[in-house]
Amino acid sequence: MAEVTIKIDGMSCQHCVMRVKKAIDAVDGVSSSEVEVGSAKVVFDDSKTTEDAIKAAITQAGYKVAG
Repeated sequence: MAEVTIKIDGMSCQHCVMRVKKAIDAVDGVSSSEVEVGSAKVVFDDSKTTEDAIKAAITQAGYKVAG
């Protein structure tokens, strides 16, 4: 298992938090996520997915990964 904290731009409300959480949780291999405005802490099985795949899911949900 691996853990990563990702900074996210473009989030401003609880709706944004739920949209990002739904996108992250849909990635195969993600075991848990804690999302708040501006960031997400994700625990995932690194044999099933990558940090880049999680970042891509965030981008596809309409938000920008910072940094």
